[in-house]
Amino acid sequence: MQYQTIIMPEWTKTTDAPVRITFLLFDEFSNLCLANCLEPLRAANTITRARAFDWQIVTPSGAPVLSSSGMQVMPHAALPDMQGNADYLFVLASYYHEAHDSGATRRALRVAARKAGAVVALDAGPWLLAAAGLLAGRRATVHWDLLDAFTERFLDVEAERARVLRDGPWWTCAGAMSALDLTLGLIADHLGLAARLDVESLFIHGDPPVAMPRERQAVSDPLVHRALSLMRQNTERPLPQSVLARRLSCQARTLDRRFRATLGAPPGAVYRHLRLAAARRMLETTSLGIAEIALRSGYDSPAALTRAVRRLYGATPSQLRASA
Repeated sequence: MQYQTIIMPEWTKTTDAPVRITFLLFDEFSNLCLANCLEPLRAANTITRARAFDWQIVTPSGAPVLSSSGMQVMPHAALPDMQGNADYLFVLASYYHEAHDSGATRRALRVAARKAGAVVALDAGPWLLAAAGLLAGRRATVHWDLLDAFTERFLDVEAERARVLRDGPWWTCAGAMSALDLTLGLIADHLGLAARLDVESLFIHGDPPVAMPRERQAVSDPLVHRALSLMRQNTERPLPQSVLARRLSCQARTLDRRFRATLGAPPGAVYRHLRLAAARRMLETTSLGIAEIALRSGYDSPAALTRAVRRLYGATPSQLRASA
């Protein structure tokens, strides 16, 4: 009898060194696509108070490039001069992608790919990777407007209509909003689901929209998803786990089991994290006193909040506020 290995999710993770990312930009790239990668990474660094992710921007020749909206970006280096190896090489091309497909580009991509742990192609970027022969025999997606032409052109690639596809060290992404999905997944891979939920809260401000497809959410279990909504709605007066379970029409032990299976942490730990994340946002974005913030995040006193904040963030509430 064969047994399937079950990989449990990790609520929190630490990195020994920054995750190194190189962004390769081509003229007429989508600025929204780039922002949906960079801003979540920047937010993850801010939330963890560490340089969890480090990045550089390169262009094929080292010259500045223009986005499709006319914004100029000055790179750190030319692609052949990229500093050291990268954990991830992000290849971002959008409009007029075929104009970038030259022999020089194909050779440069093949060389650069050997210096990266994983290659991530965004928007029309998969077209350039496929032209360089890097996606042969792989599953891949591309911006959906290009999918039919991509399928006809690259017969050795298993093209699929998907938002994000991972095939070993080759990742492909369909466009700007999918880039956000991909980056949130990357944050969870390296920092855990707690960091992903924290970053989501900065951009989505609470729960994802009701119509958000389940596969795009950090939490796919509907029971856990509803529990998180109740927790966020009740930070000032935290609900005991028995009350939480009763409102969700389940047993407390069922809730505990589902949280551990989905998030890698029990409900109490997740609830406490959400309350402290809310307290941190109030510290950094409002002028409320610490006593008021303690009450609004479910703590009996400023001292209790201070101890909890110090344990989670390694800083006092005053230090968090001063560094915002």
